[in-house]
Amino acid sequence: MAAENTSSVTEFILQGLTDQPGLQVPLFYLFLNFYVVTVLGNLGLITLIGLNSHLHIPMYFFLLNLSFIDFSYSTTLTPKMLMGFVLKKDTISYIGCMIQFFFFCFFVFSESYILPAMAYDRYVAICKPLLYTIIMSPQLCLLLLLGVYGMGGLGAVAHMGNLILMTFCADNCINHYICDIIPLLELSCSSSYIHLSVVFIVVAIGIGVPIVTLFISYGFILSSILHISSTEGRSKAFSTCSCHLIVVSLFFGSGAFMYLRPPSILPLDQGKVSSIFYTAVVPMLNPLIYSLRNKDVKITLRKTLSRKIFS
Repeated sequence: MAAENTSSVTEFILQGLTDQPGLQVPLFYLFLNFYVVTVLGNLGLITLIGLNSHLHIPMYFFLLNLSFIDFSYSTTLTPKMLMGFVLKKDTISYIGCMIQFFFFCFFVFSESYILPAMAYDRYVAICKPLLYTIIMSPQLCLLLLLGVYGMGGLGAVAHMGNLILMTFCADNCINHYICDIIPLLELSCSSSYIHLSVVFIVVAIGIGVPIVTLFISYGFILSSILHISSTEGRSKAFSTCSCHLIVVSLFFGSGAFMYLRPPSILPLDQGKVSSIFYTAVVPMLNPLIYSLRNKDVKITLRKTLSRKIFS
């Protein structure tokens, strides 16, 4: 019976962000602009780091991968979201929904773990500056990156395994603009308590472990900064970490607000609005934050543009 119910759902209908016709066109152009800025910002940052050898250090190695992750999961979600604003009936096949959800999970979990890796890099740079090049060796950076994508893969597989075991009955309207686990749980006619428990555990690990790591890293960083005697030195150290702290707050704050709360506290319609922050706003803001607040990136960008103009 379960297999029959599951196989009977061949496609889902995405209800989108809003059902008000007057908002469809303005929202289409708004999120199209978001996506263009996201693509240009992240690909521009990747290109800038790749072409300038003096940026080939661990800090920018992780920043390049953060930009790749932001670009990838924005591209996984936003084009389909934009189609929903112009189509009368936005449908997605069962297989297409599973594929979108898998890559969405993979890149979101990868971002959850690359942020602590970046925090560890800042910890070594501030707390152990004389040993920085020895500790942050290419081998360790590669190992950390493998761990980042490995945890991304494990999180995606865990969520996918949970999703595949769900049984879907007659209703195939997803109250969301993407294939996400919470709205899919609402459609499931199998035991939602077990599936919801699995979701909570996987998300808690995906968010909880990185947050604990971040708190530990920044605890040591703050302690080291407070022991710096010169005001200029403390200011420079705080400036080094400020970009990363802004990105961490935006990403984990919006993610925790969406997933680590009982559905009764925040209705799914409001949850859709909060999910915009980590699916559309955060990938757009990350390259802007690192470009506008990072002196090395701004100087390199000006030099690169100057060379292009004069050539």
